[in-house]
Amino acid sequence: MEEIEIIIDTVKEEMNSAIDHLKRELVNIRAGKASPMMLKGVMVDYYGSQTPLDQVANINTPDAQTISVQPWEKTMIQEIEKGIMIANLGFNPSNNGESVIINVPPLTEERRITLAKSAKAETENGKVSIRNSRKDANNEIKKADASDDMKKNAEASVQDLTDIHIKKMDEIFKQKEVEIMTV
Repeated sequence: MEEIEIIIDTVKEEMNSAIDHLKRELVNIRAGKASPMMLKGVMVDYYGSQTPLDQVANINTPDAQTISVQPWEKTMIQEIEKGIMIANLGFNPSNNGESVIINVPPLTEERRITLAKSAKAETENGKVSIRNSRKDANNEIKKADASDDMKKNAEASVQDLTDIHIKKMDEIFKQKEVEIMTV
């Protein structure tokens, strides 16, 4: 009995992790509005070592189309611009001597469709992860020292969890798709 409860708790945690992972991945897919998260992967040369941008500067969005990067040391402005260009995000940074300004261009219809496809692919990867968790859990249940009825009930519980989590992923994707496709 306890063994089966542990298996179900474990699969639930794995499926929740898959949902969290999907949310993190979808944040990186830009939807036309400027966001500090767009610069998340940018690394800059900080006195000889590659350092994440958010550790050498304050990043904010004064409006929906602009990202402002305020370095803690003015000498870092050129390095920040270079880091943004190297990251190849499609941005053209400029500086005003105090900070680096990035104007986020509006997305074309074609680009929106491509981003929606990326979001769909991430969602499908998440669903595969959930199904793999279900398969692993069912294999563990089969090996468990329990009655056939308990095993059958446990497998039904795992299937219910799978259905719930896949439905949640679909809802997250639909929200992101609307966000991406809204002009």
